[in-house]
Amino acid sequence: METTDATRRISAWVSAFNRAMEARDIPGALALFDEACYWRDLIAFTWNLTTAEGKPAIESMLKATLAETAPNSFKADGNASEQDGVTEGWFTFETGVSRGKGYLRLKGDKCWTLLTSMEELKGFEEKKGRRRVFGAEHGIHRDRKSWLERKQEEESQLGTETQPYVVVIGAGQGGLALGARLKRLGVPTVLLEANARPGDSWRKRYKSLCLHDPVWYDHMPYLPFPDDWPVYSPKDKIADWLEMYAKVMELNVWTSTTCEKATFDEASATWTVEVTRDGRPVTLHPKHLVFATGMSGLPNMPTYPGMERFRGEQHHSSQHKSSETFRGKRAVVIGSNNSAHDICADLWENGADVTMVQRTSTHISTSDSLFRFGTSRLYSEAALERGITTDKADLINASIPYGLMHEFHMPTVKAIREHDAELYRRLEKVGFMLDFGDDGSGLHMKYMRRGSGYYIDVGASELIANGDIKLKSGVDVREITETGVVLSDGSELAADLIVYATGYGSMNGWVARLVSPDMADKVGKVWGLGSDTTKDPGPWEGEPRNMWKPTQQEGLWFHGGNLHQSRHYSQYLSLQLKARMEGIPTPVYGKPPVHHRA
Repeated sequence: METTDATRRISAWVSAFNRAMEARDIPGALALFDEACYWRDLIAFTWNLTTAEGKPAIESMLKATLAETAPNSFKADGNASEQDGVTEGWFTFETGVSRGKGYLRLKGDKCWTLLTSMEELKGFEEKKGRRRVFGAEHGIHRDRKSWLERKQEEESQLGTETQPYVVVIGAGQGGLALGARLKRLGVPTVLLEANARPGDSWRKRYKSLCLHDPVWYDHMPYLPFPDDWPVYSPKDKIADWLEMYAKVMELNVWTSTTCEKATFDEASATWTVEVTRDGRPVTLHPKHLVFATGMSGLPNMPTYPGMERFRGEQHHSSQHKSSETFRGKRAVVIGSNNSAHDICADLWENGADVTMVQRTSTHISTSDSLFRFGTSRLYSEAALERGITTDKADLINASIPYGLMHEFHMPTVKAIREHDAELYRRLEKVGFMLDFGDDGSGLHMKYMRRGSGYYIDVGASELIANGDIKLKSGVDVREITETGVVLSDGSELAADLIVYATGYGSMNGWVARLVSPDMADKVGKVWGLGSDTTKDPGPWEGEPRNMWKPTQQEGLWFHGGNLHQSRHYSQYLSLQLKARMEGIPTPVYGKPPVHHRA
């Protein structure tokens, strides 16, 4: 295979960096970095998800972690590439306790961005490939127990005779992804699911619901979707897949189970988790408690004057299950983000007279354009044909530091705005208030910064543009009457149904409800980067707050996000939990102070 100039540059840098790391030569390592540089570490050096921005921050990180980490054996891996003056390539490395993979970007011969990612713990590797279990017990054995009997015995004892090391609240895609990772690592885990079946949180929603992200982006760990799976998955297919996944991966999911209360004993570093399982009280005593409730907290249900006197039906968007009973009736949807658009479209398809109340501006990206100009670069059939597997795509995606991410997305937004200019013109003509993010970085940065303020258009925007979905924009709700909604401009909308598509609070709202308000304040706001943009107050933190990493409360973790994030970051959370179970030292570097409580 021919060695390119790009590959030689990456190899030379990695070799020099290896010499510096093995010699514990911090000045020598710093000399390899550009003045404007970023090092994102996924638990390999810091036992944290953290980004060091600039040479002084990298120096501080290395001074605190280098001796304990004992990094070595950095080797370039595969061919590198070069585009627009930036050289990119892979490398592998080891630490005293782990093996890792990394991704490097050079400007000239100096590092611009560096990613280091822990892949596995030495001595505690997953039992896969050549390490897989044998399974069968050949020979004749008196009182033999079958695989099923052993499985049932383990399940019956976990939570009664033996305690789980980890309890996960929530068995949606996030909880199941983490549960599968922990199962492969031999970490005793119980997942608590309030519904009767895994996947019910999807099954019970309105029938037109589907994923807005393409299939290549949405695989679960270890079991990718079949190669004929739809590009955009209908909710019931996802529900069935999640139920199948829990069964095939042999996860200990306690269905019809609600968490009532959790308390932490500082002296023993143990949780007491009180649950109701099939109507019976059960008490669990794990060392670690994970909230895997998505990326959001409790529904934000507004309190408008007069709500109690409304004669029709009103509910939060999270409770909207069917539009079929509202044929020929008048519906008002308060909100203009993803759920609001989806529910408006579902109501219109079912023959309702629908009005959307848009209080603030919304970013719109059509699903097709978002895929064409954005997602498809790493997640598509074309990407697979170029050798970009899901694992590689996840790491390339993770290698972009959040401090630069808005710059990476601006060209995508510009291309979409040009491609869909006519749709945007028509939306603005009917009064729809558009925005493209505070800095023009679009949907993905809105998602990372605030988790709201956007709609991935799969058809509702056309209905708004042509007037099929009516629009009242730039107004808020003044009061609710017996028969409808009075808006801040004095106009009134008659309604048989009011849907409050008003979003969700921070995930620490679940901690306030199930543990205590004091502990919720102790860990602080979950999600957001501290970008000091709309709904993402500063100071800058550089990583999603509290997600997939240690919090200010020992033994308390948050996990979730979209399917991509649930898949990828479950790896790092599971390794952090496994290391703690096995007594491996995990000195955490870079844990930020709490700046915002909610």
